[in-house]
Amino acid sequence: MSPVTRRSSFPKVLIERDSDSEQSSSEEELEEEEILHHEQNGFTENEKTQKLELGFDVNRKGKTPITIALKKVCKVCKKPGHEAGFKGATYIDCPMKPCFLCKTPGHTTLNCPHRVTSEHGVIPAPRRKTSKPLEYVFERQLRNDIPSMKPKNVIPDQVNCAVIRYHSRRITSLEFHPTKNNILLSGDKKGQLGVWDFEKVHEKVVYGNIHSCILNNMRFNPTNDCMVYSASSDGTISCTDLETGISSAPMNLNPDGWQGPNTWKMLYGMDINCEKGLVLVADNFGFLHLVDMRSNHRNSDAVLIHKKGSKVTGIHCNPLQPDILLTCGNDHYARIWDMRRLEAGSSLCNLAHTRVVNSAYFSPLSGNKILTTSQDNRLRIWDSIFSNMESPSREIVHSHDFNRHLTPFKAEWDPKDPSESLAVVGRYISENFNGAALHPIDFIDISTGQLVAEVMDPNITTISPVNKLHPRDDILATGSSRSLFIWKPKEKSEPVEEKDERKFVDCGKAEKKRKKKGDHSDESDDEGISKLKKFKSKAKQTEWKLSRCSTKDNC
Repeated sequence: MSPVTRRSSFPKVLIERDSDSEQSSSEEELEEEEILHHEQNGFTENEKTQKLELGFDVNRKGKTPITIALKKVCKVCKKPGHEAGFKGATYIDCPMKPCFLCKTPGHTTLNCPHRVTSEHGVIPAPRRKTSKPLEYVFERQLRNDIPSMKPKNVIPDQVNCAVIRYHSRRITSLEFHPTKNNILLSGDKKGQLGVWDFEKVHEKVVYGNIHSCILNNMRFNPTNDCMVYSASSDGTISCTDLETGISSAPMNLNPDGWQGPNTWKMLYGMDINCEKGLVLVADNFGFLHLVDMRSNHRNSDAVLIHKKGSKVTGIHCNPLQPDILLTCGNDHYARIWDMRRLEAGSSLCNLAHTRVVNSAYFSPLSGNKILTTSQDNRLRIWDSIFSNMESPSREIVHSHDFNRHLTPFKAEWDPKDPSESLAVVGRYISENFNGAALHPIDFIDISTGQLVAEVMDPNITTISPVNKLHPRDDILATGSSRSLFIWKPKEKSEPVEEKDERKFVDCGKAEKKRKKKGDHSDESDDEGISKLKKFKSKAKQTEWKLSRCSTKDNC
């Protein structure tokens, strides 16, 4: 659909004022006010130049008319003659700036070759010859476990069940239960922890007394699947019993409360080292903290692992060698560490990026590959941690450059894929699907850069930055604004006519009743939720049947 353009020139406006009165303080301010006025009223393209008489009668004696010619000004570069921004489902770039998607000049987002085909310019790196002993060990012990032929990917592309407005704030993290396939954990911006049985859709509970701020990460205790560790921006690690809801705080970095932004510590990246029995968590000042799971107390002093004063956004232990640690942060680096020699400046390797690194993960089976997500709209892949790590094997252009009112986008591996080539990530720039602006969830083959599938539902008009693939089943969990969605393959989904009304639960009414004075929600996060019942797809799509929560405790 071609973008909607405005008229080439704005109408001239006649403004009357006394000739004896003082001069206007700023003609530019007046011009901007008139531009905003005309933008709100919306002039048509074939509209002729008009003259408006404002304030005084033209025929009054001693009044001199002033003619002001209005010109449209770009909101990005502040220059006249063009405009930029979203027009429905289409983003119009400023021609004076580089492309928003690939960050290179010479074209706009509408004409970007990476938007037409995701694998454009992606060339698999040639095999780098190395003579390192670790490379020999990998070839001998691990290469046989990776299949030579890539199996066919099963994509969960249909919404099977959902809870609308499950949380009171936007969802920030998701985690599947390690032993119970139908249990999903979710955390939100308010610090609440939700436990949902998506096979019995109404069986859900939200614990609101665990954290007082954003719940950024969750990990299960490897020896007790009823206990879950969580890290929050309130500076605490909580250990919660999912059956009783009772939690303890093994570590609190802000025991004296709020003392100003320069001293307030927030916890982001977190992982568990099973061999050493440690919870590893990093803060917004670049330090790594260790907590002993056996004693539930802090172990040793914090270690500076990234630039001092920069946020550490992610931590991941190698699945085969937990002593090998991968971290990423706001200092534009992802770093590899050896926990047996963990001290400031002792990183084994530094992976440079051009902007903030949202996430970095080892491949789930061999731990040999690395996948990173950066704010420069790039997914970077390193094919082997034993080879040359100065540059990535390939870079894939993908739209995820937005982090203001959204949970950061993070590309994650498919833990079931034996070839370690499939990744899932949400998309920021919307696409036009039957007249609706939708934000699909992309499945990308990181070995070629090809877009394997893009899944969307006409009823989900919000952005879906939080996505988690099930470790055993062909299931995708999505956190979009305050709602949770479970995707399954179409062939395994129930027929439309037999669909149970309990599959989709709307908790909006209950949330409004519980809302207290001064409890402000994220209006920007919930943009488009009001359209859930109004929007009807032109094609024959599955209509959601929403039912109210039967009990107050379940919401």
